Amino acid sequence: MSDLSLQLHNYRLTTAEIIYHMPDYPQILQSYIWQDYDLLPDFPILHRFIHFWEKNLEGKMHSITIAHVALIKPAEFRMVQSSFSIH
Repeated sequence: MSDLSLQLHNYRLTTAEIIYHMPDYPQILQSYIWQDYDLLPDFPILHRFIHFWEKNLEGKMHSITIAHVALIKPAEFRMVQSSFSIH
């Protein structure tokens, strides 16, 4: 399905930041960003990914922060005045 088709079926772009403990160094936290179209408020696709993580990956999850776009709207762009590269 296309992005617009998913949105018309009440799917919304959902982003989750997963903070997890590194398997070899559990005292160190690492960040992972997950993004997909999902249904609010139950987030079944995100839950399926979390279950996959818990069954197949070694890093124990510490916390998850979820953000989503609730409305269908066109993408927003801003033109920048200048760009800098730092080596």
